[in-house]
Amino acid sequence: MTQQPPASKSLDVVIPVLNEERIVAVSVGTIHRYLGNHFDKFDWRVVVADNGSTDRTLEILKSIKEIYKERFDYIRLDQRGRGRALKKAWLESNVDIVCYMDVDMSTNLSDLKPLIEALDTGGYDVAIGSRLIKGAVVEERSTKREIISRTYNLIIRALFNVRFRDAQCGFKGVTRKAVNDLIPLVEDPGWFFDTELLILAEKNGYKLKEVPVRWTDDPDSRVKVFSTARKDLQGLARMKLWGLRKAKEKLSTKR
Repeated sequence: MTQQPPASKSLDVVIPVLNEERIVAVSVGTIHRYLGNHFDKFDWRVVVADNGSTDRTLEILKSIKEIYKERFDYIRLDQRGRGRALKKAWLESNVDIVCYMDVDMSTNLSDLKPLIEALDTGGYDVAIGSRLIKGAVVEERSTKREIISRTYNLIIRALFNVRFRDAQCGFKGVTRKAVNDLIPLVEDPGWFFDTELLILAEKNGYKLKEVPVRWTDDPDSRVKVFSTARKDLQGLARMKLWGLRKAKEKLSTKR
């Protein structure tokens, strides 16, 4: 008998965007070519999650769909919020592995392979890029951002006794089981989405892998550092006071 090749696993690479008419087509094209050259064992798609753009982003996405057909898709939300966009994209997908990366591609695309391999063959439930572990290379990052990031991650580890070191890197992947179990429990619709997901994952026994990345900071980043930090601290307080306990209770009823 002729042995049949194993069925391809499916992968969605999600790019959350807000008013990115200037770079979204170039970014999608670059990521699309990279996946075509390096991810032949996967049935993959690039998916853009547009959360409330008011420029020509949606019009451009419709044009991109005509070019890439089934290898590309997009979703549109009227409300803003990166976490809200990722939650919708991941829960409405049925693929084996989902991941996301920022539209500015601050993370080197070659780091996508070890991230996905950790989920595909490494036995991990969640894989995250990290700029704060051995092997990471970070370029053009301001001292202010570096200090705020390191301080924030130290606070997370002190409050929740978790091992991961970089909650905020815009480069993460999750298996379908972890998506179905954890994402409905994540309440934050904004930037704290990442941190909440990681705390829920580690504190409930899901296996988490940190992958060192090569990161080049985007000087045109839309992130408002101090207001985002304030909201993140509010999110940590919610998780510490009742959020983590409530999520544990909901997870226990599913198991």
